[in-house]
Amino acid sequence: MKKSNHYCVIMAGGIGSRFWPLSRTRKPKQFLDILGTGRTMIQETFDRFNQIIPAENILVVTSKEYEEIVKEQLPEIPANNILLEPGRRNTAPCIAYANYKIRNMNPKANIVVAPSDHVITKRDEFLKIVEKSLDFVEKNNSLLTLGLQPSRPETGYGYIQINTETPKEISQQGIVKVKTFTEKPNYEMAVIFKESGEFFWNSGIFFWNLESIMKEFEKHLPEINSLFADGSSFYNQAGEQQYIQSIYPVCKSISIDYGIMEKADNVYVIRADIGWSDLGTWGSLYEHMEKDKHSNAIKNPDQTFIYESSGCIVNTSGEKTVVIHGLKDFIIAESDNIILICEKKEEQLIKQYVTDVKLKLGESLI
Repeated sequence: MKKSNHYCVIMAGGIGSRFWPLSRTRKPKQFLDILGTGRTMIQETFDRFNQIIPAENILVVTSKEYEEIVKEQLPEIPANNILLEPGRRNTAPCIAYANYKIRNMNPKANIVVAPSDHVITKRDEFLKIVEKSLDFVEKNNSLLTLGLQPSRPETGYGYIQINTETPKEISQQGIVKVKTFTEKPNYEMAVIFKESGEFFWNSGIFFWNLESIMKEFEKHLPEINSLFADGSSFYNQAGEQQYIQSIYPVCKSISIDYGIMEKADNVYVIRADIGWSDLGTWGSLYEHMEKDKHSNAIKNPDQTFIYESSGCIVNTSGEKTVVIHGLKDFIIAESDNIILICEKKEEQLIKQYVTDVKLKLGESLI
């Protein structure tokens, strides 16, 4: 049963640079059907949440340049629920914007915030976790995040360390106190995290009630909170976009993790097995692709000739014939006029490659 106090905020403003060259600024990965399901990633995200949250309670925060793509791909969402950012300021400002927008609609809201580019193969289990989490934050003054058991030493994800001294009445619900957040580690540290059993992947999916998260913004990010609070009379009114346009240039760029989750003392994690991947890295796509007998994942096997190679992911268009020899655990990706060849364990460097290409050759390749 869909509850009127439950809301969902889908964050869809990123450009997916870790998944370059497939994901490009003009059409990032959230608007692509990467797995060939017939639905794009943002459509899949909407479909999941819409099973338990009414469409009129689902908001999308995206870049102004993607307004028409969102309207085209999600016609079920009211136009008023598409929040347009005039510039990229990371996740904290976009969540603050959504907070004030929702407060104007329903000050008793319980909210799930999620990225638009996740793969979740165990949908029923995920929806149970979402409902359980929303019920938890409705009754508790807590910020809750979703953690996943690491299946590999992934360098592209953030990690959550759990606190084993969680009160029994909470831990019995499968929810534990967070000890620390750690951003994307190097490969050696990721191996240690996986082997310790105390660290979980940070999914970037959060749950809270509106009152709790707004108190934390007032406490830890007062400058950002004040900017959005000053425009309270504009939300869901004709002057909203103009006001947002005026404050974004002076709004601090900071993630919700750095700005609030790492500082607040009421942060918990619910651990789950939901078949999750953010599909934001080539390594995560590799996990979801079929492999040959040498563990190579090849998008177009009829056009690919591969010899004495193993553990590679080969993502090229069907228009090109590709010959590969003697590679182990490499990414070979091609899109339009770009070819990427990179060791899988070094894929955290792709953001740097993108920066270098942009500086030397301009925005058109990004």
